[in-house]
Amino acid sequence: MADLEAALALIAGELDAEAVRTDAPALAASSHDSWPLSTKLARLDVHDHRADAVVAVTDAGQIPAVLAAAARHDIPVTVRALGSSVTGQPLPVRGGIVLDVSGLPATWQLDTENMTVDVSAGYNGGRLEDELRTRGWTLGHSPQSLHRSSVGGWLATLATGQFSSYYGGIEDLAVAYTVVLATGEELRLSASPRAAMGPDLRRLFLGSEGTLGVITAVRLKVFPLPETRLLETYELPDVAQGVAVLRAQAAAGLRPFLLRLYDPAEARHALRDETLTAPVLFAGTQGLTDIARAELAALTRIVEEHGGKAVGAGGAEAWMERRFDFSGVENLLAEDGGFAETIEVAHTWSHVLPLYRDLTESLAPLADEVLAHFSHVYTQGTSLYLILRGHAADDRAAVERLRTVWATAMDVCLRHGAELSHHHGGGLARSPYTRRSLGASHLLLRRLKAALDPNGTLNPGKLGL
Repeated sequence: MADLEAALALIAGELDAEAVRTDAPALAASSHDSWPLSTKLARLDVHDHRADAVVAVTDAGQIPAVLAAAARHDIPVTVRALGSSVTGQPLPVRGGIVLDVSGLPATWQLDTENMTVDVSAGYNGGRLEDELRTRGWTLGHSPQSLHRSSVGGWLATLATGQFSSYYGGIEDLAVAYTVVLATGEELRLSASPRAAMGPDLRRLFLGSEGTLGVITAVRLKVFPLPETRLLETYELPDVAQGVAVLRAQAAAGLRPFLLRLYDPAEARHALRDETLTAPVLFAGTQGLTDIARAELAALTRIVEEHGGKAVGAGGAEAWMERRFDFSGVENLLAEDGGFAETIEVAHTWSHVLPLYRDLTESLAPLADEVLAHFSHVYTQGTSLYLILRGHAADDRAAVERLRTVWATAMDVCLRHGAELSHHHGGGLARSPYTRRSLGASHLLLRRLKAALDPNGTLNPGKLGL
């Protein structure tokens, strides 16, 4: 039988009484993240996802004690770092304890010979990238949330960055990591540089959103800063030809570090030119100077073969300067009745255009603007990123509109057989659709959960669990 007071007494004895907070401000703060729906609810002073206590750890060695006490008394535990999630991963749905790991010691160590960096999971990603760059290195991982997200959060949500077409997603960049199970056991999962002894167990906790364990330390690949970076902006005749360019360059084996195709609606924002009626493509190549130049020339030829033309580097250069700016969404959310949402999905080349058309048409009645771009490209397909902006009568109406937006978008994606998330993860936004999305494979996830967290204490209510 659940006994919160007994669990908190155990934890306070192991840590410190000040590590345990049950005051209203702490609980309210832990009941919201950067999800637009959560932001609007906070403005309404509605805290649907409130914990019963917040436990702040200051050493990874304290985590097993917290998990053991919670398991002993059947108390749910939801891990939280910097709260940058935009889909509700760190929000508790059954109360219990929010385990705040943002205060873990910020440590990192660079290994230039093996080209890796060891870093504590709570480390701010932007801070780490800045420190590496001063030494001539880069993570290669560059999400828009770089300066407000944590390294461990990247693994937990299976994140990817703006330059993934060159460097890959976090699954390609994580060499090793340490995880604490619900039982308090600590594991180190690694492959250096690759291993074929059984299944790749490193993948097990990537994207698990804190439902299977707590990641405490990570080893990531690092890369020397490129000798040369070249940028270009292209205009395309239409979205279909733009997508054809993305596919053709992937088939040709090009590796641009930047490749972002904007439909006409978002192109007007991206170039800050309301007269635009055509899609635009931002592109960039990098590496040794001769290779970067050759790749950009090859990409330009592909664009021209599809009726497009180069219009200069200015548009792409301006985007590079403001690529971490999220203020447009945040400012709209700060208005009474203002709402905005970002939804990123993915599909194969043969299905992504029908998906794009259906999503933009289905969502158009629900927002003042529906903007779209394709920004992560693979041999078999691409991601599709939607931005919705609008105004409702007031914040309560905005909340209902956002809920309708999510239900509509997920329904369209399921009809098309699309991936429901490309890089924001599932969280609360997508959890109701997880079983339909994963189908029979959800059985494997449930069995993993039962084996690794038999009491179901870790982040319940996420991933359809």
